[in-house]
Amino acid sequence: MAMRIVVAGRVQGVGYRYAFANHATELGLAGWVRNRRDGTVEACVQGAAPAIDQIVAWARKGPSAARVDDVQVTQVDAALPGNGFRIAPTA
Repeated sequence: MAMRIVVAGRVQGVGYRYAFANHATELGLAGWVRNRRDGTVEACVQGAAPAIDQIVAWARKGPSAARVDDVQVTQVDAALPGNGFRIAPTA
């Protein structure tokens, strides 16, 4: 199972990507997270459904310095390449 997550709010400059990547790694998810030029954070995650549910629930609150206003989750049909989780360049 693979999902795309886009998080809006005060999510850049507050350690959101690093906290997301750490939590995703703890959950055994593969994929990536990155800032977007529009001020959102985008992630693609792949793994077991319960772990994806947990990262989506975490994304709705984020780290303590973040303020999450909206989270959009969509299923991705294609499998993500590679293993592990990484922070990708801004897009």
